[in-house]
Amino acid sequence: MTAPTRTTLTVQAMHAIDQITGAVIPPIHPATTYARGADNQLIGEQDYRRPSGPTEKQAARVMAMLEDAPEAKLFSSGMAAIAAVIESVPTGGHVIAQTEMYYGAKLLLQRAVAKQRITLDLVAPGDLPALTAAARPDTDLIWIESPANPSWAVVDIPRAAEIAHAVGATLGVDSTCAPPCTTQALALGADIVMHSATKYLNGHSDVLAGVLATRETDPRWEEIGEIHSKTGAVPGAFETWLLMRGLRTLWVRFERQSASALAIAEALQADAGLEAVLYPGLPGHPGHAVATRQMTNGFGGMLSLHIAGGYEAAARFAAATKLFTQATSLGGVESLIEHRKPIEGPDSPVADNLVRLSVGLEDPADLLADLREALAGSHNAV
Repeated sequence: MTAPTRTTLTVQAMHAIDQITGAVIPPIHPATTYARGADNQLIGEQDYRRPSGPTEKQAARVMAMLEDAPEAKLFSSGMAAIAAVIESVPTGGHVIAQTEMYYGAKLLLQRAVAKQRITLDLVAPGDLPALTAAARPDTDLIWIESPANPSWAVVDIPRAAEIAHAVGATLGVDSTCAPPCTTQALALGADIVMHSATKYLNGHSDVLAGVLATRETDPRWEEIGEIHSKTGAVPGAFETWLLMRGLRTLWVRFERQSASALAIAEALQADAGLEAVLYPGLPGHPGHAVATRQMTNGFGGMLSLHIAGGYEAAARFAAATKLFTQATSLGGVESLIEHRKPIEGPDSPVADNLVRLSVGLEDPADLLADLREALAGSHNAV
């Protein structure tokens, strides 16, 4: 038979017959240390669970397969993964990132600037002329996020890679909201791709983890590996096992969430209670053409709404939904809603009236009805 697709390989990620019991799902290996024989030689290939044990190694192999990467590493969180990349920037190195990106990552970069570890320029996501102008011979890292949280602006990854490589910089891509079932960032030119595995990869809001995958096992990747090991930023065996379980349904979850989000976005475009619907799957979205090229299996379950009436109306709307739960995070099977400005703080560029939605696996008609009822109620309350 022909080689199975990545979809099939992902579904069967944990389908490894245990030769002792016949179990079709591999066991969890929580051990932190591994025995040696009388000759002081290791009985197996493990000596210690940092940086990874058998469970983590299997999950890393699955992630490398998904990204078509030579290697991938699991971290204790997405932030730990980002921190390892930032730590790999040499002292005084120049970094370019986005004005709009996951705010935790931006705060981490700004902290490194405050400690005079790096220099930093921020450009608007998708503004390629500004990115070109900011790149310079001492630029070490260009960090982009596509789609960018929470406006879902889309960055042209191949063009960003060209700009980075022209000055000898590494292109890192936060692809949390465009998992490898829809976007192959490394194939598009990125050098490193990062996922907060807490989100779509796990998909059940019960795991904290991060992933880095690399296009080449170069000196930077070796340094990231050393940082990973020495800092012990590794997930637990049980969390890793749950992550693999979640990965098995990634493709079907993402397809369903994308379809539901698109249906909701299309239906809400004409709602009088909204100033804008931000979703890259809509033809009117500024990044739609690039998203269509880069996101080949759906545009994801994330969309944002600009609520007519400003900050207070947005707060009332987010609190009025019944099926959407007010909570931070995204990519889980349950639908979440969040008035984003108070989460990121007064210095955030996010609009006061922006409400972020993470569409889950509920019936999209029910979700749409919930949103419309909350919109009507939030405006009638004025």
